[in-house]
Amino acid sequence: MNILKTEQKRFLSLLEIVRREGELLLKTDARLFKANLNAAWVERLENDEDLAERLDAFVSRFGRMQDTLGDKLIPSLLRSLAEKPGSVLDNLNRAEKLGLLTSVVEWLDVRNLRNKLVHEYMADAEEFAIALNQAHVAVTLLVANYNTINLFAHSRISAPVWPNLLPVSN
Repeated sequence: MNILKTEQKRFLSLLEIVRREGELLLKTDARLFKANLNAAWVERLENDEDLAERLDAFVSRFGRMQDTLGDKLIPSLLRSLAEKPGSVLDNLNRAEKLGLLTSVVEWLDVRNLRNKLVHEYMADAEEFAIALNQAHVAVTLLVANYNTINLFAHSRISAPVWPNLLPVSN
């Protein structure tokens, strides 16, 4: 098997992983954001273990999907297209040029949001609630990025089985 075919197999495997991550993130997002997430909601977390676990699942899945898309899937796609990946920023810029991301700045904002959710966990209830609501909106962006990459790659790489698109929320 040649190197390009090996890279394409790895890419398809990662694409399937991101699809599964996206499905889980969408389910957790739908359950978590049934409520109005505000400072009072955040303050309730200390006394509601189930709610805190649901929140942890959301933050983990949000971060995991964002990481896998940017740090693994995009470089793997570039290798599958016989391109040489570079730094994370170079890869994001290339993805933007290919039409896979709407904006590198927007992607970096989501990355910073992910870091805020993980590292500034509930230091300020109001700020954390704002960050959670921003992450809720950003789920749509992550799903759209996955779907765009999926469609782009499907038009360039042939495979007998292809991962499904993720549902787009209204």
